[in-house]
Amino acid sequence: MPDWTGRLLSIAAIAGAGALLTGFVAGPVFAAIFLFVFLVASVAISLRARTRLAKWIADPSVDDTPDDEGVWGEIYVRLHRILREQSANRASLSHALWRFRQAGEAMPDGVLVLDADDHIEWVNPSAEDHFGLTFKRDRGQAVTNLIRHPAFVDYLAAQHYGEPLLLKGPGEADRILSVQLVPYGNHEKLLLSRDVTRWERLESMRRDFIANVSHELRTPLTVLRGFLETLSDARDADEKVYRRSLELMTGQAERMQRLVEDLLMLSRLEDSRYPLKEEPVDVPALLHAVLTEAEGINRGAHRIESRIEPAWLLANREEIRSAFTNLVTNAIRYTPAGGDIAVSWGIEDGEPTLRVRDNGDGIAPEHLPRLTERFYRVDRGRSRSSGGTGLGLAIVKHVLQRHQGRLDIASEVGRGSTFSCIFPATRVARPSGTTAEVSSIRAA
Repeated sequence: MPDWTGRLLSIAAIAGAGALLTGFVAGPVFAAIFLFVFLVASVAISLRARTRLAKWIADPSVDDTPDDEGVWGEIYVRLHRILREQSANRASLSHALWRFRQAGEAMPDGVLVLDADDHIEWVNPSAEDHFGLTFKRDRGQAVTNLIRHPAFVDYLAAQHYGEPLLLKGPGEADRILSVQLVPYGNHEKLLLSRDVTRWERLESMRRDFIANVSHELRTPLTVLRGFLETLSDARDADEKVYRRSLELMTGQAERMQRLVEDLLMLSRLEDSRYPLKEEPVDVPALLHAVLTEAEGINRGAHRIESRIEPAWLLANREEIRSAFTNLVTNAIRYTPAGGDIAVSWGIEDGEPTLRVRDNGDGIAPEHLPRLTERFYRVDRGRSRSSGGTGLGLAIVKHVLQRHQGRLDIASEVGRGSTFSCIFPATRVARPSGTTAEVSSIRAA
């Protein structure tokens, strides 16, 4: 039997027993009065309990549940238990939502939550940065009103969920984003974005590197092949033709050899498995050897002066020699004949520093950030005719990085350039002398 039926029968039994007892003692009139009063009291109690229940339901509180007796008390107990469970569930969901937002905000990738109509429901800070959005301002806006790139609008309309889209970031011409749609829920979507500028730049450099290596090798190979064909066909050619052909072929072969050697050097410098073997390096002696070799390339075309302090360096001798040689020979190759070149070495503000100055043509500001890229040439024709491989400054940059140093380049068109190798103070191998050793190598 249902619980409420039993309670109703109990109340009816109490009312009937009371009426019979009242009728037996005071007569039927008083029995009827007793029943009427009993019913009015029961209805009043019920109405009072319902009013309290309605008032509590309007603003339920676990800590302020009415405390009644009987059936209403049991109702309140059950409601209290349900409310407590709902409060616990709500707290758990709020915590889960907070953790989700914390995780989303910590992600380096951008996340936009879009509803079925492509309106923005939530944006994490990375997405705000990628697309120039503000969550409080742009919430509820159509994403196509804020990201107006035609390729993105077409991508969103086509709903190509399987493939990402490369997109230029708004406001930053150099930023490249990879965006991808991920469907979930009831026609809702996640729009994920990732800054792939660095990877795209590396891929572009890789493509340029392959193209440049191919071009650099193809030119001397074409020359060699041409002369070999000429010598094969010219059986009666005089000795001058043979001598000139052999000289040119030797020059091209040496150029290819320098290119291969520089590529191997770069590969070794970039290989993390190749340890840096350090030793105290007598930089003054090393620089004198470099300058002596440089005179063989210079052949009196420039005035070369050097100011070298007796400062030693904790470094890899061969790597440092390669970097210094590249800077000095570059100055000779790219400074017009009759120009001046100055090489200085010493301690500046506690840091070992090599500076190579020239008064050549100088370099325009737009070229300076790219000078250390492989095969980057300000004047391609002049660079190749001078015998350079286009890898010298890239080698210098990597050598300095391995020695925690930096390369500073200052140049002004028409006034010359200064290339500075600056090493940390911790790489001073022994204290430098106070008296500078000044040597000059002059050519007419």
